[in-house]
Amino acid sequence: MKDVYAALLLHKAGQPINEENVNKVLMAAGVQEDATKIKALCVALDGVNIDDAVSKAAVVAAAPSVGAAGAAAEEKKEEESAEKKEEEAAAGLASLFG
Repeated sequence: MKDVYAALLLHKAGQPINEENVNKVLMAAGVQEDATKIKALCVALDGVNIDDAVSKAAVVAAAPSVGAAGAAAEEKKEEESAEKKEEEAAAGLASLFG
């Protein structure tokens, strides 16, 4: 993940994202990263519009918070429904034993 942060920092600074630059950023931060990870990251980012990818990731990251509120409301409805069923079952048993 550190190498991704280094790449984002380089992008924000307007510098090319290549193995040498990513390694320099990591070394300046005192981080020793495997060269194959850095190379894989640089290859994976080749031709990627980072600004577009970051904006899409921000939208996706914001979506679960909305979904979590909806899920909590749904869970509350399910709990109320379960309680109601238990009350109905208890009332039915009570009528059996009069």
